[in-house]
Amino acid sequence: MPWSARDAYRHTKTASTPMLQRQWAHVANSELERTGDEALAIRAANSVVARGSSGGKRRRNMRTTTT
Repeated sequence: MPWSARDAYRHTKTASTPMLQRQWAHVANSELERTGDEALAIRAANSVVARGSSGGKRRRNMRTTTT
């Protein structure tokens, strides 16, 4: 069963914007098609949306130091 953007908020409260909800549905459907595992698809979509909604808070500083 493919998911729609409307299903996203039921699985993760992090998908609070229409863009994140569409992204969640796309990732979940892609993973479901690739693996056939619904639980894995939901986990993957939740992970991607959580990284995208943090607003950079979880990103590490990737600057290189020069000596």
